[in-house]
Amino acid sequence: MVVKMTLRAARVNAGMTLVASSKQLCVNKDTLSKYERDSSNIPRSLLVKIENLYNVNTNDIFFGNESEFFRIKRKVTEKV
Repeated sequence: MVVKMTLRAARVNAGMTLVASSKQLCVNKDTLSKYERDSSNIPRSLLVKIENLYNVNTNDIFFGNESEFFRIKRKVTEKV
């Protein structure tokens, strides 16, 4: 199983703060923070902007609840 990165990790890897990203994406910082915690309902139009801003393919991002991502990652790590 390939472990993807969270939306927050994609932002951090791009060297951006939450505030800077939210301004560039034209969304409130609280909204972006909410999407970083649970990206399962993020609008497609925002995904396109994120892909361009963070220079990452959306196929490499885990979409869902961030706590679920870490649960899956921990499970994969334990198997290794």
